[in-house]
Amino acid sequence: MTATTNALTTERLTLRPWQVDDAAAALEIYGHSEVTRWLSPEMDRVPDHAAMRLLLQQWTAESARLPAAAGRWAIERTADGELIGGAILLPLPPGDEDLEIGWQLRPDAWGSGYATEASHALAAWAFSHDVNEVFAVVRPGNTRAAATVRNNGMHWVGETTKYYGVELQVFRLRQADLDPAAPASPRPPGDD
Repeated sequence: MTATTNALTTERLTLRPWQVDDAAAALEIYGHSEVTRWLSPEMDRVPDHAAMRLLLQQWTAESARLPAAAGRWAIERTADGELIGGAILLPLPPGDEDLEIGWQLRPDAWGSGYATEASHALAAWAFSHDVNEVFAVVRPGNTRAAATVRNNGMHWVGETTKYYGVELQVFRLRQADLDPAAPASPRPPGDD
């Protein structure tokens, strides 16, 4: 992974800051209820281009107030420059002491390993900024996200309503967990 001006690159992806002009492509992600229904905090499907532009403007303004390791990125497939998703490293409420790692991909980009690749890049970015651990919060029933966080080497640490006031499964990643030789994450109860 390499980083240039808050852009991160991997073998197949470029993670870069969002731009308002990304609204049409972003709507292909956040306009799908299959994507937004799993987000925390809860987020309705973005209904149209104007609403997406407004949301991107809000995210851009928010970025200026975030810690150096945190942010929101657009995920582009490097081979064709197509915007296929979004990724986050954001402080978790209520105390903002924990940093959440997350991703959202267009449904037609699911199953290609892009979420795992983007997550590894974001985790490496966070760890290079003296962050000791990152967390993923997953809604129960979101088996796709739970599988991805385990593929990332994240370890299940329990369930809580601490974040966003909804029941969430919590997974943690430390720098040593990026090592492929690290032991596999235990599974939450009933997640067979």
